[in-house]
Amino acid sequence: MTTHSRIAKPRPVEQDLASAKNVLKLESDGLLALADSLDERFAKAVDILAAVKGRIVVTGMGKSGHIGRKIAATLASTGAPAFFVHPGEASHGDLGMVTQDDAILGLSNSGETAELSDFIAYSRRFSIPLISITSRKGSTLSEASDVSLVLPAVKEACPLGLAPTTSTTLTLALGDALAVALLERRGFSADDFQQFHPGGSLGNQLMKVKDLMHSGDALPVVRPTDPMSNTLLEITAKHFGCVAVTDEQTKLVGIITDGDLRRHMTDDLIKKSAGDIMTVGAKTIGARALAVEALAIMNSKSITSLFVVDEAETVIGIIHIHDCLRAGIA
Repeated sequence: MTTHSRIAKPRPVEQDLASAKNVLKLESDGLLALADSLDERFAKAVDILAAVKGRIVVTGMGKSGHIGRKIAATLASTGAPAFFVHPGEASHGDLGMVTQDDAILGLSNSGETAELSDFIAYSRRFSIPLISITSRKGSTLSEASDVSLVLPAVKEACPLGLAPTTSTTLTLALGDALAVALLERRGFSADDFQQFHPGGSLGNQLMKVKDLMHSGDALPVVRPTDPMSNTLLEITAKHFGCVAVTDEQTKLVGIITDGDLRRHMTDDLIKKSAGDIMTVGAKTIGARALAVEALAIMNSKSITSLFVVDEAETVIGIIHIHDCLRAGIA
């Protein structure tokens, strides 16, 4: 009977929990050991990657390859252009994807992965910077590298000590550390992040108020001296349930909402001016604020719209709660 056809025998829940907790403890201990082991070699690796004019080429075989794909994706999404090249394919033409403007990040737990030999030779032949992540100092990969980031000696979480577990966790974490260090070195901002993540929930949460706000002719605006007849028409025509009351420099001095109209619903309402009815001290938001922040304000204040102002408190737009919801921001 092969191991593939074996049926797992049931065992007490406590044993499964103990096994899981042991794995997590071993891996967390490994991460702490990795943090303590970092030295100037890490900074040198960041120096090399930050100076790359081309791309960061990540490579690795087997489990290291799976980790390498994630590292490449993280680097690319945080402002350091990167892609993954399979070492087996590299030997059959894909080395042509690597240029002298690039740098190579090679992953191998043993440092003796045969499939990486052509990558190593290619990098040395054309003076392409090579950074390695390996568990063996003195291995072929480590010795050939311009910078070798050697993982600390840790116990694999696999009880047989065979399946890469703790070592792959450390490699992944070290890749994240390189990506974040590069992100900070480059001054990568939330604006930059949103440009690389325009779709999905990340892109939605990083949308700015300026991306959703209404402006120009769509903006409901009156002056304090405007009669309520004009104000009512403006509120009705613009469909936001409110109107901004601004001075001659279009600075916000107050707002009038449907609620204000109901509270002032008297026979002489139509004879009053916007300045008589308006509420002073309305909550506003800046155009460069995150749309999710605008949604939070509207929810906390139980309002449906926010006027958008610039640094001079000039009204430049309005954002409605439905704009946020339609954009998938929640």
